[in-house]
Amino acid sequence: MYRFLFSSKWLGYFVLAVIFAAGCVFLGRWQMDRRAETLAEINRVVSNYSATPLAFSAAKAEFQRLDPEREWTQVELRGSYDVSGQRVVRNRPLNGQPGYEVVVPFRLTSGEAVVVDRGWLPIGNKTPGHPDSIPAPPAGEVTVVARLKASEPKLDRGAVDGQLASIDLPSYAAELGYPVLTGAYGQLATESPAVQPMPAPFPKPATDEGTHLSYSLQWFAFGVLMFVGFGYAARQQARNARIDAEDEEDEISAMPRRKVPAPRKSKRPTAEEEEDAILDAQGY
Repeated sequence: MYRFLFSSKWLGYFVLAVIFAAGCVFLGRWQMDRRAETLAEINRVVSNYSATPLAFSAAKAEFQRLDPEREWTQVELRGSYDVSGQRVVRNRPLNGQPGYEVVVPFRLTSGEAVVVDRGWLPIGNKTPGHPDSIPAPPAGEVTVVARLKASEPKLDRGAVDGQLASIDLPSYAAELGYPVLTGAYGQLATESPAVQPMPAPFPKPATDEGTHLSYSLQWFAFGVLMFVGFGYAARQQARNARIDAEDEEDEISAMPRRKVPAPRKSKRPTAEEEEDAILDAQGY
């Protein structure tokens, strides 16, 4: 009944179903991998974002080379801002609005220097490509609590003087002319003494895992449904073939049958009949 499945046509359909299902599995696993990355980021935020700040001495190694699991860890820094080294980072949207971020070198009392991202500024209306104003950091000795963030990749695009294309710490440090720890920078949480005005603070990272799980399950379901559809189509084909065979049998049975003529008797009498006829003629 299902011998047609071995035809070239149906084997081609089966190969297409396998390819489609394999693609669905690949996309489903890709969504699962993205979900795993998102969950790892959420765990880092939950564990580190509001934890008790570490002293710089305990976190110095992270500023040299950041462990991804320590991202968002709060670190307390004491020192002063080097306003002469301040830069504006271009193309930094926040909540869907274009703008900039303000990064400033921070020279610690222990002698090291790190970079602090003080916050976000909207695009300006006075001079294209520049914010209207950049709030100055507090002068003198400052206590800063900042959250660890990794250095960003270098982008193949330029920036005007006083601006950066990305927070690429090695390139930024080369402009400053003195040693700066380039494994991580600090995203400002608080500073004391506080000043006004301030760049807009950064919002807390989202802890919603999003739709990766549902998308993954949908792709897996699509792969299964492809084989369900193939099986249904094969079943319908077999059903139609069976109906066609039954109709053909009905047509054959409805045709009038030809009568088979009875065998004719031979006109020539047998030897026994001839002998009986002779005896009858002689009166026996």
